[in-house]
Amino acid sequence: MLYPELFKSLEQVRWNMEKDIAWDQFDASKLTEEQAQTIRMNAITEWSALPATEMFLRDNRGDSDFSAFMSVWFFEEQKHSLVLMEYLRRFRPDLVPTEEELHNVRFEFDPAPPLETLMLHFCGEIRLNHWYRCAADWHTEPVIKQIYKIISQDEARHGGAYLRYMKKALNEAGDTARAAFAKIGVLMASARRTDKPLHPTNLHVNQALFPNDTVQSRLPDPGWLERWLDGQIKFDGEWEKKVVDRILHNLSLLFDRTFETAQDLNRYRKEVTGRLAQLKTA
Repeated sequence: MLYPELFKSLEQVRWNMEKDIAWDQFDASKLTEEQAQTIRMNAITEWSALPATEMFLRDNRGDSDFSAFMSVWFFEEQKHSLVLMEYLRRFRPDLVPTEEELHNVRFEFDPAPPLETLMLHFCGEIRLNHWYRCAADWHTEPVIKQIYKIISQDEARHGGAYLRYMKKALNEAGDTARAAFAKIGVLMASARRTDKPLHPTNLHVNQALFPNDTVQSRLPDPGWLERWLDGQIKFDGEWEKKVVDRILHNLSLLFDRTFETAQDLNRYRKEVTGRLAQLKTA
């Protein structure tokens, strides 16, 4: 089981909202209205860890180790929403999200294959780490800059934890896991070719609610994410390349094969799916 070790390692680096955030360094002159509004949207988006956790627990009933780890992941992810709301409560109380706005991003996700979902969220943690690092650079108020840096570090650690479970899955499921991880890896490493950001909060997850079945579509401002990335924090091609390179680097280590591009990974995916197909017909 990975849960006991992961709990211990994450516990050792866990930050305290009262002691580790330099609230007394707040500089009102450096917080713009535009920036404050983005903090509000991020706080609501981070609340979606709640339905994601419900999905993970439902779809991983047969894996008590991973399900137990969700207690740590959910706690730390939910704290991201909480610290952003605490920032607003202290400095822009008029922008604190309402309970109704938070509850609106809690909706049921359709069942999905656990291995693909694990890989999707691994990539999502890498992407969030880079989004929040970029946001920390864009913001000018020192306290929120610190908060985004701290949150980004949490996301990186969560990605590392998911990677541990991916390694475990490889040992248990072999090529089935490789095929699932490579399939989602190709999709996420090809994000530069799409017209929207690829992240779990922006993907359709409930067919019955379509098109109002993404976390972003249920925000008070559904078009916020694209504007935040493109026009505000300027998450450009250079930043996107960092995300893709990180995904490919980790999969290279995981599969013991070098992937320089999404095309390299796609060739590997076809190789693995070919082996699986031969087994089925043998």
